Amino acid sequence: MDDSPAVTDGVADARGTRRRGLTALLAVTAVSVVLLDQITKFLAVRNLTENVPVGVIPGLFQFHLIRNSGAAFSMATGMTWLLTVIAIVVTVVIVRISRRLGSLGWALALGLLLGGAVGNLTDRLAREPGFGRGHVVDFIEYLKFPFMDFPIFNVADSCIVVAAAVIALLGLRGIGLDGSRVGG
Repeated sequence: MDDSPAVTDGVADARGTRRRGLTALLAVTAVSVVLLDQITKFLAVRNLTENVPVGVIPGLFQFHLIRNSGAAFSMATGMTWLLTVIAIVVTVVIVRISRRLGSLGWALALGLLLGGAVGNLTDRLAREPGFGRGHVVDFIEYLKFPFMDFPIFNVADSCIVVAAAVIALLGLRGIGLDGSRVGG
């Protein structure tokens, strides 16, 4: 019987190491987003009065604390249970597909998306009016945004939007989740 270590395929081993690194990057990004989101929401609730705007840059940017029962940017108001289920599904899907990561861009985008989903899911599960129906804390408001009345949002919402933009860009560039070029 041969006691020598099994010979491994160097390419497969390098891919496995790269995937583990990208999965770790996804996880660190997601945890960082959740922490930043929850810390800023804690500070907003502690230091701001609901529906009393506080100017930061006059005429351009202010803090304005509200409780949002809807999705990002106050869409789908009143559909809290459905949004809770969607956030749980998104979280599970990201965790499952993270095993196939081969792209730095996808790792960052999915980390931002996962962190944003979990940040707002935390509010839905832990805040008033109750478990699974909690309202998300929003507090960042741009007063002058070209061509639209910009809604009040939070760090998690911002990360979800940035993730969507990065995913769209990756798709336009033909970069697959595994890092391969699609159609090229």
